[in-house]
Amino acid sequence: MTENLLLTAADIFATLVFATTGALVASRKEMDLFGFMWLAAATGVGGGTLRDLLLGVPVFWVVDPWPLAICLGVAVLLHFTASRVQSRMHLILWMDAFGLAFAATAGTVKALEFGAGGLVAVVMGVFSGSLGGILRDLLGQEPSIILRREVYMTAAALGASTVVLTRLAGAQDWLAALLGFVLALALRSAAIRWSLALPVFRPRAGRDYS
Repeated sequence: MTENLLLTAADIFATLVFATTGALVASRKEMDLFGFMWLAAATGVGGGTLRDLLLGVPVFWVVDPWPLAICLGVAVLLHFTASRVQSRMHLILWMDAFGLAFAATAGTVKALEFGAGGLVAVVMGVFSGSLGGILRDLLGQEPSIILRREVYMTAAALGASTVVLTRLAGAQDWLAALLGFVLALALRSAAIRWSLALPVFRPRAGRDYS
């Protein structure tokens, strides 16, 4: 029961935060109310939908429509209030960090609960944490967040790996999820604050055959 409550709470928080970022992008693009709803819903439930489809389990918002209702409610609210937010891009980045941490943790925990191995669970966590932001940027015609140099998917992988490793070490589920969330959020927050980035590929000059 505790595990189910933990997973449900993480899913709801991730949905709420990602839906908010989707609606804020819609406000930047000056969309109508249905545009707000579309972006909020796609961002809010996108990652969890892919996770459940890959795991072969019922999609969470089809079984219980509350997450979808939350997305639509957030969209309607922000359609009338988003203009009061002075720095929407700054807010989007920080809320996205929370959504990433929540979703990566929830995705990993759910994969483990349904019998996935450690590596598969980590990949599910990364998918869950990153897909919502990818869909938001794609649909909102924003530069994709995964193409920016700051650490992003690495933070999701860190959180997911922490959940798996701490559970293998015998930690209780709630503690593993909490540690995963904290570390993912800390790394992503540090990346935003100090523009942290991993080394990137540098192509070498081709050979001169002349």
